[in-house]
Amino acid sequence: VDLATVTPKVLVNIRPLTAVIKELFGSSQLSQFMDQINPISELTNKRRLSALGPGGLSRDRAGMEVRDVNVSHYGRICPIESPEGQNIGLITSLASYAKINDFGFIMTPYRRVKNCKLTDQIDYLTADEESDYIISQATVKLNDSKDEIIDENVIARYRGENIIVKKEQVDYIDVSPQQIVSITTACIPFLDHDDATRALMGANMQRQALPLLKTEAPFVATGVECIAAKDSGVVVVAKADGVVEYVDSRKIIVKNALGKDVYTLMNFERSNSATSYHQRPIVRKGDIVKMGQVIADGPSTNQGELALGKNMVVAFMTFQGYNYEDAVILNERIVKDDAYTSLKIENYEIQCRDTKLGPEEITRDIPNVSEESRKNLDSRGIVKVGTLVKEGDILVGKVTPKGMVELTSEEKLLHAIFGEKTREVRDTSLRVEHGEGGIVHEVKVTTKKDSDELSSGVNMVVRVSIIQKRKISVGDKMSGRHGNKGVVSLILPQEDMPYMPDGTPVDIMLNPQGVPSRMNIGQILELHLGMAAKKLGIHTATPVFDGATIDDIKDLMKEAGMDEDGKTVLYDGRTGEPFDNRISVGVMYMIKLYHMVDDKIHARSTGPYSMVTQQPLGGKAQFGGQRFGEMEVWALYAYGAANILQEILTIKSDDVVGRVKVYEALVKGNMIHQAGVPESFRVLVKEFQALGLDVSMINENNEEVELKDLEEEESKDNVILSIDEIKDEVKESEDNSNDIEDFEPDFDDKFEDDEEEDYDGGEE
Repeated sequence: VDLATVTPKVLVNIRPLTAVIKELFGSSQLSQFMDQINPISELTNKRRLSALGPGGLSRDRAGMEVRDVNVSHYGRICPIESPEGQNIGLITSLASYAKINDFGFIMTPYRRVKNCKLTDQIDYLTADEESDYIISQATVKLNDSKDEIIDENVIARYRGENIIVKKEQVDYIDVSPQQIVSITTACIPFLDHDDATRALMGANMQRQALPLLKTEAPFVATGVECIAAKDSGVVVVAKADGVVEYVDSRKIIVKNALGKDVYTLMNFERSNSATSYHQRPIVRKGDIVKMGQVIADGPSTNQGELALGKNMVVAFMTFQGYNYEDAVILNERIVKDDAYTSLKIENYEIQCRDTKLGPEEITRDIPNVSEESRKNLDSRGIVKVGTLVKEGDILVGKVTPKGMVELTSEEKLLHAIFGEKTREVRDTSLRVEHGEGGIVHEVKVTTKKDSDELSSGVNMVVRVSIIQKRKISVGDKMSGRHGNKGVVSLILPQEDMPYMPDGTPVDIMLNPQGVPSRMNIGQILELHLGMAAKKLGIHTATPVFDGATIDDIKDLMKEAGMDEDGKTVLYDGRTGEPFDNRISVGVMYMIKLYHMVDDKIHARSTGPYSMVTQQPLGGKAQFGGQRFGEMEVWALYAYGAANILQEILTIKSDDVVGRVKVYEALVKGNMIHQAGVPESFRVLVKEFQALGLDVSMINENNEEVELKDLEEEESKDNVILSIDEIKDEVKESEDNSNDIEDFEPDFDDKFEDDEEEDYDGGEE
């Protein structure tokens, strides 16, 4: 090796290292796409513990012992937060105060106790170290200066057992009552009054809360919200003391002793979960800021505090069966005031490549597309910013060269005169997907000149960002913080909602039957404390396992002038009559969840079919049909609904010839003929024949029936048009005359040359 010209690349082969790193981040089970719905989901995702993955367990073999809560979890792993379903107990969350030591073991902090006195010494212990000490809980009775245990006998833990010991025997005390639960669970007020199952749902559903357009901090909080928001990293925090010199929506400049700090803010960026990631300043020019102070709010935060939902006036009452099965009834005011309006941001991308037949081209000149469809495109063929687009609209016009076809003599002449002008191209434009739409927020064009990062063969990349405003609607999922989830079933006009004696209509009606069997009483305590806090104009914090007692709530209610039972007379908004019984009304913090009806609703008449079976595809993403499975077929057997059953198994599914004939008959107003043979049956017969079995069909007279192939059936007398062609025929005929019944397509002319063509099953 010539030392004068040697480079590190020559001496070290880094290929194996890069391969390992790429494999880890690209294909490992433990390398996940960050859950970015809101700040708390982001934080939880980073603090997640998993027993799965390489070197771990598999779901099928993990038994009850592995999944169950263990003594050693105390202060290390949250006993509440874990997914419902097959991963329960295998995927868990790190407790609030836990940290990991150099050997990968989880440690939790305890405060040293000497002769009943609490010292300032904090020791982090692992599970095996902890078992040798007597450790008391953080909720033991202390003196006024909070540094000595008063109770003569205290409950403590020793070697995994709960024991009662003399106060002199205590070695350590918990640092906080919240230390056994995770951050998300610590955000549930009155957690100690909820059943564990519902607390688990409450913790999991807070991670699915959508960032709202207008945020609002809860009246009943737990005190963890500020820390959670700051540690999630979505808020902007001042790096040093200083004075705010400049503020706008894009940046904040803070002048400090060493110069200036410039903080750039995110504006309506798309998060991983398609929610809006937007930061807004909460300081003004001239404000003095301290180091660590929040100077800009992020998504789902308010004044630097986590704010996932809204404080709503809730009544526990039934209403004409509309809150059957946990359904939720909303006041129309909520929709009008944009209380639960969230943003969905979708990014679209299209690449312009070199193909074997020539380069693709981004253009406004797209074949067979009307001027109406192109009205929102600029001269380049890219949609203009600010345009309102709906499903199927063109965002970027693109054409791809087609293979050369045999030209007629006229076309050859045109080619000779105009050169390349008439070459064959097909439309491969970028369109809005079905069920999507919104306002075009941003367009980015990257060409080879601008960037070296484009992969080979790509000449241009266009990215279009679309923002959609989602108001809350019937079918959206909502929830409180206690696992009390439900789907919006009715949005009532404000004047029809039940109202209180002072005329205030309630915002939400929940079913009282959702409380007793579920045993999540925390929501009732939150309801009453929330109402008292609203009337007194205060915000309260009630930390888990150390929060407000029933007596504290009663005192606040008395101070706010409420009845002791928290109930009030409600009047029916439609008649003005009071309801028979007094009703529990209060303020509850309700959140709108990620499961929205707009993302789930789906309908299809005709669409793509599977290549082999010729049955419609499944799922919304493929624009598929609804599966009518084996058990559904049994249901129709049981009813003896023979005709419906035959239609479902043939012309509505994979009887290729029949379904097109039916479409044609419906369009022309003719009779629908008998169904044919399903394609999947032919596939089955062909598979048997491939195995060397001679399978033949026999009719009732014991005569063999031929299974004709599609090509044979497409004779001159019996021509099949594709559904698209029928639509086109009808369109033309409608242009000529508005009466469909007179429409008779001229089959013989149209199909003289096409006899041999395959039928491709409609819109493939």
